[in-house]
Amino acid sequence: MFDEMPLTSHLEELRKRLMIASLSWLVAFLGCYSVAEKLFKILSEPVQSALPKGSSLVFIQATEPFFTYLKVAAVAGVLVALPIIMWQIWGFIAPALYKNEKRFAVPFVLASCLCFGVGTYFGFFFVFPTIFTFLVKFGTGSGEINAMLSMGAYLTLSTRLLFAFGMVFELPIIIFFLSRMGIVDYKWLAAKRKIALLLAFVIGAVLTPPDVFSQASIAVPFILLYEVGIIVARLFGKKKTVDDEDDELEDTDD
Repeated sequence: MFDEMPLTSHLEELRKRLMIASLSWLVAFLGCYSVAEKLFKILSEPVQSALPKGSSLVFIQATEPFFTYLKVAAVAGVLVALPIIMWQIWGFIAPALYKNEKRFAVPFVLASCLCFGVGTYFGFFFVFPTIFTFLVKFGTGSGEINAMLSMGAYLTLSTRLLFAFGMVFELPIIIFFLSRMGIVDYKWLAAKRKIALLLAFVIGAVLTPPDVFSQASIAVPFILLYEVGIIVARLFGKKKTVDDEDDELEDTDD
């Protein structure tokens, strides 16, 4: 078991996993850099469609396009290497699991990548057009202000939102493993619904532009996926033994 391994073995295993994940990202980054300009063009389509006719993104520093494409390649590299990265994460936590739990290796990697991909797809195709159309029209509504959005600023905001959507959609996977490890159960999760609701809107307020739709676009999926997580925890969570139930009864009596 994982707990019986000495600390040095933990650190050595972590170092090995990080090196493999980093190398896979580096290879993916180099491959993506050759098409970084095309990738940025695709990424900027929602805001380009929202800008007034004849307008486009601009750069305000001479080095901004270079670093923008560099960041695009770095982000795209993470997405391309995500299956290998998730496999390394699994490889690190697998020793802490029982043999019957290790069969979830392939489903974990596939489900994690799928959920992250669905989250980014949802954000890009369904939320981005509405968010940027609203923000651009709000800023240029008086007709006295022209929209001049920089490449770097747009990339920062869009990637932050995409990763936010991707991570929110990972919530059922996270709950699955917490429940399998016995850290949480469906009863505890159900009892914390109000806290989850508050947390959903706090995350939305922190990660998105300051408008109601943007915040709700993060909060609503979070709440729905939290409910999915409760169902997942109920179906796949660690079953309590008789000793665990006796301990709970003793705690209640105290």
